[in-house]
Amino acid sequence: MSYEKVAQVKSKLIIGTKQTLKAIRNGQVSEVFIADDADHHITEKIKLLADEMNVSCKRVDSMEKLGEACGIDVGASAAAVRQ
Repeated sequence: MSYEKVAQVKSKLIIGTKQTLKAIRNGQVSEVFIADDADHHITEKIKLLADEMNVSCKRVDSMEKLGEACGIDVGASAAAVRQ
């Protein structure tokens, strides 16, 4: 289900760890998707900040599939939906 949701809102996506963290800090995000096979050290920062800012955080199983759903040719460790 999550991949389909990501694919439906491509125009409102923020893709990548740094951009996602920045957007969460700026209060621009309504939902975050994190790939389970991404480096835990990196994604944990996103999860903690999302929890702190009361942003819904969903897990997906694959960076490759998340990147594909985002419309990019590489894997994505995280993506966020802009408000």
